[in-house]
Amino acid sequence: MYEIIDGKQLSASVRGEIAAEANRFKQKCGRQIGLAVILVGEDNASQIYVRNKIKACEEVGIKSFAYYLPQSVAQNELEDLVKELADNGEVDGILVQLPLPAHIDAGKILGLIPVEKDVDGFSEQNMGKLAMGEECLAACTPNGVMTMLKSKNIPIKGKKAVVVGRSNIVGRPMALLLLNADATVTVCHSKTADLKKECLSADILVAAVGKAKFITADMVKVDATVIDVGMNRDENGKLCGDVDFENVKDKCSYITPVPGGVGPMTITMLMYNTCIAAFRREKI
Repeated sequence: MYEIIDGKQLSASVRGEIAAEANRFKQKCGRQIGLAVILVGEDNASQIYVRNKIKACEEVGIKSFAYYLPQSVAQNELEDLVKELADNGEVDGILVQLPLPAHIDAGKILGLIPVEKDVDGFSEQNMGKLAMGEECLAACTPNGVMTMLKSKNIPIKGKKAVVVGRSNIVGRPMALLLLNADATVTVCHSKTADLKKECLSADILVAAVGKAKFITADMVKVDATVIDVGMNRDENGKLCGDVDFENVKDKCSYITPVPGGVGPMTITMLMYNTCIAAFRREKI
């Protein structure tokens, strides 16, 4: 019998802990923890994400600094804003909502965020530290997945983990976090020779490919833990993940739903990273 890992429930619990820590920070430092969020353009999905991030800040007692810039913003204007926030003592974390317009050099913009304020965990320094197994601010979605696994005391050490997808936002940092937790990790992608065979070997299977119901029951080992990072629409326009949930669930020991699984944890871990960044900056 499978068990669902409820991301909404876990997220609420973790946010309660973050709120307590944010209040402790305020009492000790005389100011709120601060998160700056930059949104360029009017992409609807990005607007929703930013709105949810600001709402989460209010919920846990983090002060948000929101900057809404036009699609036509010049590279140097955006750079100047990031530099200004980098020097702002009230800002503990900086988040530039991706994707950025084509005329903006995203790598250069992200590179201007100080490593200690890189709460998205996307900088070369934080990714490098993660690869070296050093203390760092890890990407929020993979970090959320690790929190979900730990919440159910799911064994990771010595287990075979397969990550389907190799993006810098999810796949690569996910693989590194699992590796750092002593799993034996395989990363699969569009050029993998026998994807089904690789997936069937997984004790922990993480799907992050962005294709609706891509992972089917014949790709999942009996009693595997299946983590679905996907967010798609099916043929009826209904929200679904990368995993064919209805047909896969009965083979699993644990599985995450979509919606209500990994999604709620992503923004929660952003709050967590911002909290960690603030405490480190103030050397508490």
